Amino acid sequence: MNKLVECVPNFSEGRDKAVIDNIAAAISSVDGIKLLNVDMGFDTNRTVVTFAGEADIIVEAAIRGMAKASELIDMSKQAGEHPRMGGTDVFPFIPLSGITLEECLILAEEFAQRAGTELGIPVFLYAKSAKKDDRIRLPDIRNGEYEALEKKLKLASFQPDYGPSAFNPKTGITAIGVRDFLLAYNINLSTRDKSIASDIAMTVREKGRAKRDSRGDIIRDIEGKAIKVPGLLSHCQAGGWYIDEYGYAQVTMNLTDFHETGLHKAFDIVSEEAVKRGVRVTGSEAIGLLPKDALLDCGKYYLEKMGKNTGIPEKEIVHTAILSLGLNDTSSFNPEERVVEYAIRGEQKGLVNLSITEFIDELSSDSMAPGGGSVSALSGSLAAGLTSMVANLTFGKKGYESSNKRMKDISIRAQSLKSKLLGLVEADTDAFNNYIIALRLPKKSDNEILARTKAIEAASKTITLVPLDTLKLCGELITLAETVLKRGNKNALSDAFVGVSQANTAGEGAYLNIRINLPGVKDKEFAGNVLKEADILIDEISKTHKRLFSYVRKNV
Repeated sequence: MNKLVECVPNFSEGRDKAVIDNIAAAISSVDGIKLLNVDMGFDTNRTVVTFAGEADIIVEAAIRGMAKASELIDMSKQAGEHPRMGGTDVFPFIPLSGITLEECLILAEEFAQRAGTELGIPVFLYAKSAKKDDRIRLPDIRNGEYEALEKKLKLASFQPDYGPSAFNPKTGITAIGVRDFLLAYNINLSTRDKSIASDIAMTVREKGRAKRDSRGDIIRDIEGKAIKVPGLLSHCQAGGWYIDEYGYAQVTMNLTDFHETGLHKAFDIVSEEAVKRGVRVTGSEAIGLLPKDALLDCGKYYLEKMGKNTGIPEKEIVHTAILSLGLNDTSSFNPEERVVEYAIRGEQKGLVNLSITEFIDELSSDSMAPGGGSVSALSGSLAAGLTSMVANLTFGKKGYESSNKRMKDISIRAQSLKSKLLGLVEADTDAFNNYIIALRLPKKSDNEILARTKAIEAASKTITLVPLDTLKLCGELITLAETVLKRGNKNALSDAFVGVSQANTAGEGAYLNIRINLPGVKDKEFAGNVLKEADILIDEISKTHKRLFSYVRKNV
């Protein structure tokens, strides 16, 4: 997908599954839209739907979902624990990949205009789309909730950005805007007492609580406004509630910048505050989907607290985060369904997702791809895996304490190289297939001949640059492998050298792919520069491999 956008609309209905199913079906009716998650809450009477798609179809999916919600949800009869102001309460657009913030702002405004005109719903632009300072924060727009709308809409200061200013008792109003990833996150307490959850929420939320004197009276400034004691967590909105469905109270939070205030920080601070009040945190709950980085940050944090190395496979870091936060406490948390990048990936089965047997079967067929380029990249990924393994077998071991930092850094970098090289397994095959497509382009007219010539030249450069990327990574990788071979756990010396050998094999294969593909490139300056760089890289890799083989023969 070129310009990928995620939408996370919140609908004020969490009890009638048929209503939500109809809304989800309306969204999914747009070809190319991927419905990622539907999270219904009975007591909150609210559902969070997460879907993603390319920029050119996302607005149509959004308008269909909102139209169905306005048809099926009647706000005059709605009640629930969660604050609300409309059937479609809030509709955020989130840029995922390949799209700028500015482009996303245009999409959100296009949707807001259509919602106001076509559906007759008052729309307020919020977050990064807000045109007024007092509409940036959702709580400021939602103040007084649905019950206050009829009166508020008569005020000159509360006129919608799009749509009618008259109060529609059935639909209420909707906030639409572009925002960064917002983590909707609830932390479970070992109590039914909502007041304890609310008290913790006021202590941790960014805006804090009113300052009080020794008698408990609110301290005010000269203008009569309450003086606030700032909360413990920045970029955090929080409240407290009791969910009868669960049987315990929760501190419910929106974390608006997880890079500054991540899940782990919120979890630990709330845990500390809970202990002060005689209760404890039993687990937590993520609403909707989480970005992968939020869980990776969390998993690494807790691994480091345990004195463990973080240079391990991504899935293990995610698993650590899920266990540490107790994300399975309220309901099952399956990362394949609840992590946005994994959910978008879905059931895609590229080369690297095949079993070893399936991959070799595909390799041994009569098709020309995958071929030596993909196998070279795969060899490089094996080298990275072995290098990381030996570094991990060294980290924290007695007698190797002085190498801990070096091994940690190497294992983390080797994991990164492993992922990049696995990506090149796919990229090499894709590049070759695109080259074949270019060769098959029509050539009946002068324009077709020109277009075909340009396509072949571009594809010829790509099938050269992809193995060059593999070669470059192997050059870095063999240096890391040498360090773990000489400084790492001696019991894994042979494993370390197999890593060196695989890096050399990968480098040689990539180099030969470059040499065989270069004659097809007409740009001689480009070809000369690539060959010069490739010669330097393979010479260094070969020398390192030969030198280390002699070293290992003398030391095993």
